Amino acid sequence: MDKHNISVGLDIGTTKIVAMIGRRNEYDKVEILGVGKSKSMGVHRGVVNNITQTIQSIQQAVQEAEAAASEKIEDVTVGIAGQHIRSLQHSDYITRANSDMVIDEADIDRLINQVHKLVMLPGEEIIHVLPQEFKIDGQAEIKEPIGMYGGRLEANFHVVVGQVSSIRNIGRCIKSAGLQLEGITLEPLASANAVLSQEEKEAGVALIDIGGGTTDLAVFKDGIIRHTAVIPFGGNVITEDIKEGCSIIEKQAELLKMKFGSAWPGENKDNEIVSIPGLRGREPKEITLKNLSKIIHARVVEIIEQVYVEIKNYGHEEQKKKLIAGIVLTGGGSQLKHLKQLVEYITGMDTRIGYPNEHIAGDSDDDIASPLFATAVGLVMDGLKRQERNKAEEIDELIIENEAEQSMEAQQDIFVEEPIKERRSFLDKLTERVKEFLDNAE
Repeated sequence: MDKHNISVGLDIGTTKIVAMIGRRNEYDKVEILGVGKSKSMGVHRGVVNNITQTIQSIQQAVQEAEAAASEKIEDVTVGIAGQHIRSLQHSDYITRANSDMVIDEADIDRLINQVHKLVMLPGEEIIHVLPQEFKIDGQAEIKEPIGMYGGRLEANFHVVVGQVSSIRNIGRCIKSAGLQLEGITLEPLASANAVLSQEEKEAGVALIDIGGGTTDLAVFKDGIIRHTAVIPFGGNVITEDIKEGCSIIEKQAELLKMKFGSAWPGENKDNEIVSIPGLRGREPKEITLKNLSKIIHARVVEIIEQVYVEIKNYGHEEQKKKLIAGIVLTGGGSQLKHLKQLVEYITGMDTRIGYPNEHIAGDSDDDIASPLFATAVGLVMDGLKRQERNKAEEIDELIIENEAEQSMEAQQDIFVEEPIKERRSFLDKLTERVKEFLDNAE
């Protein structure tokens, strides 16, 4: 099988680590060849806090995926999240020396590189710089400035910032697990690619990915990402509350939440009771489902309200920033009963559960189309896109070399005619820097 068409997504979460192998089929859909899942040990709220345990969990998930797909995994695309991720808005401009020449890649790169010189807190680094819209000589709302004339080029940027040590720790775990780091992607972006349609991104939508340790938010409008946030709460705090509130062990609390849990207390009648076996011959415990729902409800409301604050920070109440497509819930936590209704009640926005089945080939396993695997599917798609981009760049270089050999003038014409080439994202550069750091650290 052609290695180049295969991509591996590695979702390092707080509760589980998923390795997913996929390739693009002839219908331009992603065909999932194998999935490996292991319990995540050594990750807390999206951040690695025990390297050895994380390496073991990664190896276990990778071996399971290899066995399922009968493929050897070498390179992986990994997602980063965690409570250290934050985002900010920033405007910057450059003045061009020669306004008689058209704006090209180099000008935009110069502008983006200028944003990277922003002073951050100690230990923080800029992960993503995403241009929102451009302004040329005061003319606003320009989506693609390449090929236009102008002296002053300015842009609004969405800047995502994270702890560089956390990213290096993930790189370290991957390398020690015997894998190569092919790419790094922000998890809310990966989930968004897997579950949102282009129409939703254009209309305006907030994606809420409720994981075990964190809840990720990504807001899109006019097809551009406008806001990202990571809230350091997820499904685990709900389990923790059930454990404390009902005086039971964590395993039982998790089972109760999955089987009988509901985010809406009004659903349960007072006489609905579930009996839980006691430890080592102790009496069984009886828990009313109404009480269970009340515990879950209180914590879920807190998580949703924090997310809603972030959506308000983006400014969705302004007419121009309205999120017409409402909210999409995904991640393992989105499977909680009546969560959709509760979110609609709190925010007053249309809500649906996001399944990553839009981009998956029809003959893939049904389990994979669960919101639980949204991030992993998004990472596989990201890896495939990166491979296609690299391939296209290689072909472009060959064409340019051939043209250069034929005639220098012709080559200049080509550059004027076809200046639009997909820009390398800063994450690609960050991946290279993490790789370099790990190689030098050996």
